[in-house]
Amino acid sequence: MNNQVEHAVLEPKNNQTEYTVADAIVEELVAAGVEVIFGIVSIHNMPIYDAMLRNGKIRMATARGESGAVNMADAYSRATGKLGVVLTSTGAGAGNGAGSLTETWNSGTPLLHITGEADSNYIGTDQRYIHECKDQLKMMDGANKAAYLLKRPKLITPFMRKAINEAQTVPTGPVTVQIPTNFQAMIIPKNQLVEVQTVENAETKINLPAEVVEKIAAAKRPVIWAGDGVIHSGASEELLALVEKIQPAVVTSESAKGAIPEEHPLCIGNFAWFPRFEELLSKADLLISIGVRFRGGETNGWTSPVPENHINIDLNPNAFNRSFDTLFGLVGDAKAVLHEINKALTDKDINPDAAYVEEVKACRQGVRDDLCSTIEPYGDIASIMNDKLPENTVLVTDVTIPGYTWANKLVDVHEPRNYLYMTGGGIGQGLPMAIGAKVGQPEKPVVLVAGDGGFMVNAGEMITAVQEDAPIIVLLFDDGGYGILKYYQEAAYGRKTAVDLQNPDFVMMAKSMGFESEKVTSVEEFEKGLDNAIASKKPYMVVVDVEAVGVLHYKDSDEYIRSFRPHGE
Repeated sequence: MNNQVEHAVLEPKNNQTEYTVADAIVEELVAAGVEVIFGIVSIHNMPIYDAMLRNGKIRMATARGESGAVNMADAYSRATGKLGVVLTSTGAGAGNGAGSLTETWNSGTPLLHITGEADSNYIGTDQRYIHECKDQLKMMDGANKAAYLLKRPKLITPFMRKAINEAQTVPTGPVTVQIPTNFQAMIIPKNQLVEVQTVENAETKINLPAEVVEKIAAAKRPVIWAGDGVIHSGASEELLALVEKIQPAVVTSESAKGAIPEEHPLCIGNFAWFPRFEELLSKADLLISIGVRFRGGETNGWTSPVPENHINIDLNPNAFNRSFDTLFGLVGDAKAVLHEINKALTDKDINPDAAYVEEVKACRQGVRDDLCSTIEPYGDIASIMNDKLPENTVLVTDVTIPGYTWANKLVDVHEPRNYLYMTGGGIGQGLPMAIGAKVGQPEKPVVLVAGDGGFMVNAGEMITAVQEDAPIIVLLFDDGGYGILKYYQEAAYGRKTAVDLQNPDFVMMAKSMGFESEKVTSVEEFEKGLDNAIASKKPYMVVVDVEAVGVLHYKDSDEYIRSFRPHGE
């Protein structure tokens, strides 16, 4: 009897003229502008897949695991600015996606996760309904900004609309909606929920204190710290205009790489926690921070010498004084606030200090020289990437030594939304994120920097890249294990364990999954390999033999280790 109940969803309960909960879900997604959904089909979400097929307006991208599907939707959102959507099964399926959802929560990516739930009559009864989880809602709530369970099928439209809106409301983040299996194919009345809004004044009013404008105009040693709020609001042009006016040092959070072109002479870049920049910041007479999270790894554990004159621009009022004291907190969209500041500065007599400008340029070059001197020959590899990769390339760095020691600092990003990394520090998410970025931005080259240890976590998604016509370039740095953990263990205990890995022949593996591939053992071979990958226009993997090219040898200093450790450690 139970089996009949549990699998009733397999029996078609409606024809094409009848309207179901699944149809209402798809209609709300289409109305929200959703074009792609990443996921894996299951008996506990089949009605939703079938509704998408009937609707015909949403592309269904099939991943090989729920974890990868979430990463793809996350990266799709980051690369396009659109809502990411992922569809998984219940219980273990939803749980498989939980780890990647914590990455999405850490990055503040607007994402909607749709999952099934046990039949509504069996939720919480401990009867071991197929795929049952002890408390799926609690599990999902822990991994998300919010999680909701549909309890009344006829309320599906406002239920979905609320979740979609919440995912995109500051602070943005992932939201899970759970739809019991017996509800999905249920026939409901078709009606329209029309929201009528009265707009008295469509023009945004920014109240900009005169003292803020005066402090900016008078500053002789200004610093701008740009965060991903600049990218989310599309404020790059306004930021660049302010930079040209006041000639500040510009440092970015890692997630804000590309907020302004990184080749700009005043862009120090993603070096906020390096000693040269901290010395410059300690002498600043003004800091303007824009949409910055001030993560621990990027501030040396929240010890950055932030000046008293600190103007913080953020759409989230809870951001002010969260990590550093703020003199003026300007609550608003970065694009609108920066526009107002630039307009207010038009009539001001601003005379940038020429000596300070040269000091900023020297700092920009100095932090790069300092880094390159410690990572030979990988500074040369970064230079090759800068020379060879098109300016519109999307760079993805997994949590791997090449990713967080040099690629995230030395490889230039020229446009907003063209850099993606693992905000929460979880390994192996780079491959599916690269695929999601390519699906979202098919006209742009997408390059992933990954290590062998993390890459194998989601290696099966290589075939997804081929099937979904997402020709990414993978630069796989193979050092035979978890490289950074080898170093940490030896430094802490004088020995190592569980960090050396037996790997497949990566070139053969890649070719078996439809990638073109080659192995390189020198900087010169890397250059040729990258040329081949770019020219291929197909999925391509360049396997870098780290032992042959050169293993990074860390200086025996706490300062060096602190600078290069993965964020969050």
